[in-house]
Amino acid sequence: MTIVDDTINELEDRDVHSAGEILARARDIAPRLRERSDDIERARRLPPDVVEMLRNTGVFRMGFSRDFGGPELTSIEQTEVIEAIAYGDASAGWCAMIGSDSGLYASFLAEPVARKMFPTLDMTTAGLLFPTGRAERVPGGYRLSGRWQFGSGITHSDWVVSGAFIYRDGRPEPSPEGDPHDSRLMIVPRSQVEVIDTWHTTGLAGSGSCDYTITDVFVPEEHTLEFGTVPGRPSPLAQPEVHMRNMPGVPLGVARAALDHVLDGSAARADDYRLQVTLAECEADLNAARHGVYGSMRRQWEVLSAGATLDDLTAHERAALPLSRLHAFRTARSIVTRLYDLRQTASIYRPSPLDRWLRDTTTMCQHVVAQDRILQSAGAYLIGGTPSFKLSLGLTS
Repeated sequence: MTIVDDTINELEDRDVHSAGEILARARDIAPRLRERSDDIERARRLPPDVVEMLRNTGVFRMGFSRDFGGPELTSIEQTEVIEAIAYGDASAGWCAMIGSDSGLYASFLAEPVARKMFPTLDMTTAGLLFPTGRAERVPGGYRLSGRWQFGSGITHSDWVVSGAFIYRDGRPEPSPEGDPHDSRLMIVPRSQVEVIDTWHTTGLAGSGSCDYTITDVFVPEEHTLEFGTVPGRPSPLAQPEVHMRNMPGVPLGVARAALDHVLDGSAARADDYRLQVTLAECEADLNAARHGVYGSMRRQWEVLSAGATLDDLTAHERAALPLSRLHAFRTARSIVTRLYDLRQTASIYRPSPLDRWLRDTTTMCQHVVAQDRILQSAGAYLIGGTPSFKLSLGLTS
């Protein structure tokens, strides 16, 4: 029996189905992750024992519905778990966030198909959702080929989810909604994917977010999905933008870790005015960013759990969701930068966690959720314009 099998059996035996237990386990491993940060960064991917450490928390199962046998954590609870893991190590938090999408994707598949694809709750997914591949329609499904970037966690994943444009007889196929070129998400086993070792980066080095290729792989129709179609029971987690909700847990966890690191080392300078003001400003900014994330998600959850839809949110409530995510990322980078400057030359050496946190937050802020495209989309939505990234608002057409 493999280590993975042993770990899965341990989880199933202990019935890790509560948000409280998963969060407690995530908090318990944070110090161990901090101790392994150098190893994680050097490997440029999560070492196998770190993956199993994460798996043993239950983080990868937290998006599976109760109907599926999962714990079905709320979006708020999921974000708290990711925040706790990122407090230990940013790359581990990032991979936990990506890998835990398995249960969320399962909601967009027919239940019998999802149960065959995910026979255990602790399997992980990876992949790039933007349609950069080519999927040619064939009887029963598609022939998929292409190259994608940013396969975070792909080196330890079970399934790879990739966006692809649809072709029929070599020509672009329009979507039913009238788009000139339709696209779908394709799910293939990791064994049918070639990983290309491109992940030499400033930060999040341990996330293993390598390029990957898929070459002429048959993908059955039932192994594809689109966020606008939910085959099963509607739920607050079966929503188009659900995979973005727990992302701010990573920057929030890192910012909290950086603040605590400086606070713990500041007793000898307790009367330093600059230190006092900077720490207070950073605390205020983190509190505001964190409350923005959790407050907007709580309102969203209230509406969705009452049986309503995203369309029942006010325009301001809906725009607050992507804006709070962006603000969390940018605020975390700002906090770490100010703390780095505060500690001056003590920050610049690689053994300093501030050096790593500075690089990690700089890299994570290059993700689309922290880019001006989010500002444009939210602003356009508020004034009746055309958002360039509709999915960030949960819009599929």
